Amino acid sequence: MSFQVFGIPVSRGVAIGRAVLVASSRVDVAHYFVAAAEVETEFARLLKARDAVTQELQDLKTDLPPDAPHELDALLDVHLLLLNDEALVDAARQWIQERHYNAEWALSAQLEVLARQFDEMEDEYLRERKADLEQVVERVLSALAHAQDKGAPGAAAVVARDFAGEDPLLLVAADIAPADMIQFKRSVFQGFITDIGGKTSHTAIVARSMDIPAVVGTREASRLIRQDDWVIIDGDAGTVIVNPSPIVLEEYRFRQRQSELERARLARLRHTPAITLDGQRIELHANIELPGDTGPALEAGATGVGLFRSEFLFMNRNGELPSEDEQFEAYRAAVEAMRGMPVTIRTVDVGADKPLDRMSVNELRHEHVLNPSMGLRAIRWSLAEPSMFRQQLRAIYRASAFGHVKLLLPMVAHLSEIRQVQEAIRRVKQQLDDAGQAYGLVELGVMVEVPAAALMLPLLLRHVDFISIGTNDLIQYTLAIDRADEAVAHLYDPWHPAVLHLLASSISQARAAGKGVSVCGEMAGDALFTDLLLGMGLNCFSMHPSQIPSVKQRVLRADTQRLAAAIPKILESEEPGRTALEVLAQQRLH
Repeated sequence: MSFQVFGIPVSRGVAIGRAVLVASSRVDVAHYFVAAAEVETEFARLLKARDAVTQELQDLKTDLPPDAPHELDALLDVHLLLLNDEALVDAARQWIQERHYNAEWALSAQLEVLARQFDEMEDEYLRERKADLEQVVERVLSALAHAQDKGAPGAAAVVARDFAGEDPLLLVAADIAPADMIQFKRSVFQGFITDIGGKTSHTAIVARSMDIPAVVGTREASRLIRQDDWVIIDGDAGTVIVNPSPIVLEEYRFRQRQSELERARLARLRHTPAITLDGQRIELHANIELPGDTGPALEAGATGVGLFRSEFLFMNRNGELPSEDEQFEAYRAAVEAMRGMPVTIRTVDVGADKPLDRMSVNELRHEHVLNPSMGLRAIRWSLAEPSMFRQQLRAIYRASAFGHVKLLLPMVAHLSEIRQVQEAIRRVKQQLDDAGQAYGLVELGVMVEVPAAALMLPLLLRHVDFISIGTNDLIQYTLAIDRADEAVAHLYDPWHPAVLHLLASSISQARAAGKGVSVCGEMAGDALFTDLLLGMGLNCFSMHPSQIPSVKQRVLRADTQRLAAAIPKILESEEPGRTALEVLAQQRLH
């Protein structure tokens, strides 16, 4: 039966493929294909892990003390029955044989199938056995991971194969953490669907950086969609179509082809300088998460990196922070790859929807119980971890010897924070001098993403070389909206008069002070806002590489003087969004 699920469109385009359901607690399970010759070996891995868990449970039964409750012995029997039920491991074998899933992926896929069956049972006792099944699967997954740590064949040992004949796969989950999104970044998935999230949640941001269609905030998708369903993701409308009819499927395949043709047309602009009709040169920079992202940035025609999100170097590390040398190598790789163009490295911005797995119990309490967006995050966390912070600063300064590096501080709201950073930089430079290590001239900048920073900007500008406006958080904090919460997503409004006034005044004040200013939030990469930002005087945009061609096209057709004349009317309007569309369109027609 075909049906539709509606959510928030966050990454444009159309994706068609089979659903892969991933439970949030198991989102870090390895997902890779095995070659046909490795299928039996992979199934043997699964059987070996199953047998290990069986032995473990049997040993527990044997070691039960005489006074142990009878229910405990019965519970272990239930787990043994579930573990050896052909509906679990034998059925998982089909995923390995037919779809070439690795053992962990196959087991997780079969768990999702069985979990649905348990949910639909009328008998309450049987429904509650789903928790037992999940515990059993977790044990087997743990055994697989343990065996792989000891050198069993795993993802690294799998021979690459040609997937040209495979069905495209779409990931469906309740939520995907930023660290897990990075794990999937070079995976087989060609689209994402999540139950929660907003237009500027980090799941959405990374999906856009991967340039694949995504819909978030669907609320029920992971419950309604079944494993292996055919699914269409309409990333333009925010619609998910499950088990579409042949006519609908063909219509969306046509739209896919049209989208590919449009991308190819825009790609021809990659080497064209971004110069407006009235001769203003506009810098189009890229936002990146990892050094390897510089390749797509250069391919898209980026003239620099406007935001290197260094926190992604700190994720998926089992509680360990990257060493100074490891960070240095990553920063140097990005700097050298950009061949003299500026690379703006933001100091680690963790907290809120980007917690680290090494955070203390107290920090995690704040993350999960209190308001994480206003807690110990970003520059506050860095200043609370001086040893870690100085290590990152040393790595960044060492990398500056290899190219043009700019240092960006996130979530600054107090002048004292800048002074503390300046003192840390002074100490770091002294340490590097004492060690005889080279470093270059590093410009210092702050992100304007807290209203306090925008309102006290003249004071901040005396102490920094540039500012970068993070519109995602600026909108969130100005309007008191959690940008990852789909319940209030409709209130997240980039066209809100307060937001536009803060944007216009920040750009104007920075330019009047002779300081650099860029926008690195999602507004910079949305072509709907290009004319507005150009009219406000912005000459440096930073966005995901995939967004550069469409923004460049708008820049090439713009006259900044005409657009600037329309800004006062927009700022005075009660409905600036509607006014902007009308007034800016008129300016383009003249």
